Amino acid sequence: MDQKRIYLCLAHMSGNEMKYIQEAFDTNWVVPLGPNVNGFEADLKAFAGENKEVVALSAGTAAVHLALLACGVKPGDEVLVQTFTFCASSHPVTYLGATPVFVDSEPDTWNMDPQLLETAIKDRMEKTGRKPKAIVPVYLYGMPAKIDEIMAVAEKYDIPVIEDAAEGLGSRYDGRVCGTFGRYGVLSFNGNKMITTSGGGALICPDEAAKQKIMFYATQARESYPYYQHEEIGYNYRMSNICAGIGRGQMTVLNEHIAHHQHIAKLYKELLADVKGITLHENPSPRYDSNYWLNTILLDEDLKVKGEERAYAAAIQGAVGGAAGVTHEAKTLHTDCEPNRNVEAMRMALDEAGIESRPLWKPMHKQPVYRNNPCYVNGVSEALFKRGLCLPSGPCVTDEDVRYIVEQMKACLQ
Repeated sequence: MDQKRIYLCLAHMSGNEMKYIQEAFDTNWVVPLGPNVNGFEADLKAFAGENKEVVALSAGTAAVHLALLACGVKPGDEVLVQTFTFCASSHPVTYLGATPVFVDSEPDTWNMDPQLLETAIKDRMEKTGRKPKAIVPVYLYGMPAKIDEIMAVAEKYDIPVIEDAAEGLGSRYDGRVCGTFGRYGVLSFNGNKMITTSGGGALICPDEAAKQKIMFYATQARESYPYYQHEEIGYNYRMSNICAGIGRGQMTVLNEHIAHHQHIAKLYKELLADVKGITLHENPSPRYDSNYWLNTILLDEDLKVKGEERAYAAAIQGAVGGAAGVTHEAKTLHTDCEPNRNVEAMRMALDEAGIESRPLWKPMHKQPVYRNNPCYVNGVSEALFKRGLCLPSGPCVTDEDVRYIVEQMKACLQ
């Protein structure tokens, strides 16, 4: 019999998804508008807060792109982006011909360092004579950032904040939903997120006028003529009525999913309590309420893991950590910034045991595509990347799975 595979985080369809999908087929609403789109946006608005508006889109990346556009980002501008993140936080800046300027993390939340953010703003103004056009902090693995301090810096210099809450749906800071502090908040419903629409995302907007502006650009920027008239560049970024139907069903189990992820975090903590050299990342204080989208650990540098001699001995075939489509063959066995050998040995051992894990995000300022971009670093994100690993955390991960995972981790230690 084939070995069971435990994945990092997979969608779990357990709400009223089929009901809404069937309604879409029965009424022939299969285009990027309709009752499910409206209903899903209303559900998200209720979750975010009645003073916000929400636009359902084809991807979280599209939401970042449109938020930047709405903030007036143009070719030649600069945008301050958290370096410790997935590339979708920074790539849309380059889509607009602007330059991502990377800001390192602080060690408590692993998110954008507010003090370093202010340093970066001052230095960019001195060097370029202009303010950055936007600030993009990220809620890494669901952990809230020091968003009150970030907002204070942003307000001091009058720079809009776009919160990348793609991984943070349901996380809260001081009881307030992440993604509702800045001008815009980005959500993702990819197949591995807290809830899914099979793909898709959404943008939390400050008011109805902002929502209408986003919807204009998301639907090809058409003018009101009896024929197609375009005076600005638009995009095909709207969510379909079928995908939104999945989202409406998933919203009915969102709180269930959040509770499950948080339960899994507590179980990891309990089971790893007596393991020296492995540290679980947790809420820094009661002000932080992470959804624990992915549970993450740090391995001490001197921790000995079986199989370290095999780490990086062979080139990886394909992608590690989720479906990534087509990947280029690795040109070398090593890069100038990679996880420590004990981290890679642990990942390999877990993989052999049928357990998917993956390294933390590699900081954007260490990515070859951004080698020439300005960056303001303190060493935190690089140090975390070298020591960190993501563990299975999704709604399909059972208590029995977690016990098995921790048993396999302990068995790897020398």
